[in-house]
Amino acid sequence: MQYKLTIPGRLPGLNELIEAERANRYKGAQLKKDAERRICAEIRRQLHGVHIRRPVVMRYLWVEPDRRRDRDNITAGRKFVQDALVRCKVLQNDGWKEIIGFSDDWAVDKARPRVEIEIIEMED
Repeated sequence: MQYKLTIPGRLPGLNELIEAERANRYKGAQLKKDAERRICAEIRRQLHGVHIRRPVVMRYLWVEPDRRRDRDNITAGRKFVQDALVRCKVLQNDGWKEIIGFSDDWAVDKARPRVEIEIIEMED
């Protein structure tokens, strides 16, 4: 089974998270919490109570408005996505048994930045 999730806009990157943590540890925690809250809203709207029990492979398409952020900075958003999937009970956990692989691709769309996630449930 395959599931698709699209998160409109950009997620905070590693540089934003580090900057927030350096400013104040609570600011970093709030940044993560806000990102997860936004992702959870999309999960509830798009995945309609899906609960996956098998291992998954996740494919990410990071669509940025420009090429200003480095790819490794952008993909730090995986942490927010995967934690939100666990928080919303789509995945039981985000450990080695549950997420057996992932891939990242990047694109530019000035008018519609977003993150497209394909969750592929593996057979036993």
